[in-house]
Amino acid sequence: MKTGAALWTPPFIVAFAANFLVSVSFFLFVHLPGFLITLGADGWMTGVLAAAMAVTAIAVRPILGPLMDRYGRRPVVIGGNALNVVACLLYLLVDSVGPTLFVARIVHGAAEAALFTVLFTIAADVAPAAQRTRGIAVFGVSGLLPVALAGGLGDIVIRHGGYTELFRLATVLAVLSLVITLPIGESRPPSNGEVRARFHTTVLQRNLLPIWVIGFGFSFGLASYFTFLKRFAVESSDGSVGQFFTAYAVAAVFLRIVFGGLPDRIGHRRVLFPSVGALAIGIVLVPFADTIVLRLIAGGLCGIGHGYCFPILASLVVTRARAVDRGAAMATFTALFDVGMVFGGLILGALSDVASYGIVFGVASLVVVATASAFAVWDQ
Repeated sequence: MKTGAALWTPPFIVAFAANFLVSVSFFLFVHLPGFLITLGADGWMTGVLAAAMAVTAIAVRPILGPLMDRYGRRPVVIGGNALNVVACLLYLLVDSVGPTLFVARIVHGAAEAALFTVLFTIAADVAPAAQRTRGIAVFGVSGLLPVALAGGLGDIVIRHGGYTELFRLATVLAVLSLVITLPIGESRPPSNGEVRARFHTTVLQRNLLPIWVIGFGFSFGLASYFTFLKRFAVESSDGSVGQFFTAYAVAAVFLRIVFGGLPDRIGHRRVLFPSVGALAIGIVLVPFADTIVLRLIAGGLCGIGHGYCFPILASLVVTRARAVDRGAAMATFTALFDVGMVFGGLILGALSDVASYGIVFGVASLVVVATASAFAVWDQ
């Protein structure tokens, strides 16, 4: 699909709106650990449930990539939204840590994998090549604004209603996303006679391997606060996570809107490594942020890291992969966030039961720094 030099085309706008609604629905579940506490789940079980969702998302990625490249993006968008509605409804049936909860997490994982992958792939399809990093960065705003909204909105809903009302709101948003994507067009680029590579061939492409390494570290760092910040807040007698996530989203959105084109102008590496440093410092600060100011600082630093790391790495993936294999490459890239959630959820969850949160978040920060260092040496 040709879009000329314009960024805000109808397909981009529809995908942006859909991703916004899906992301608000999804990020409401940063409050899920609080619900799990009411069910009697410990830190290990919290990590296991996070991993259950992530393992499912990883398992479906080898199917999603070839499916998008062969049959198009539209079937995956519609199917993923339908699954998301089912997942949100299932949480309304949960009253214990049992089979229903695990089924909800599995279905949610499949929906998250499909939507996260296909919506960012559509954005990469329709963004002008010369503005690809900026286009992905701007599109990512649709997923970052919900971080701020969902954290504070969830606090309000739980305070005045409860977790049932939270899950109902998530369901309504999932339905709205499904409705607006029903008429979406197809954005898959033409093959021009090129033969699509097998999924594992794209995964093992040499110039993509360093990106998988740093992407894993980035996602491991994200797992620390998306999975355990709520639990830490509850156990430290401050159940609110809205301040952290508001600062997080504001910082990331500001960078993407005002300075979104900076990596394209001065080079990806010059922006990437300072951003990784900001993320690592922000993660370390989380368990020591016992005042509003410190929570805002920690959230802002993590937001700076996320604000640049994701679009830069995604742009590198799109640039290095063949257009005909773009779906498979983006499926692998987005799978890294689930891989990080699996390892982050299990390792940090087990650690949280035997060590302080200072150690939990410190380990997450070290993984971020170590993988970024490996990328710096490997990717020359």
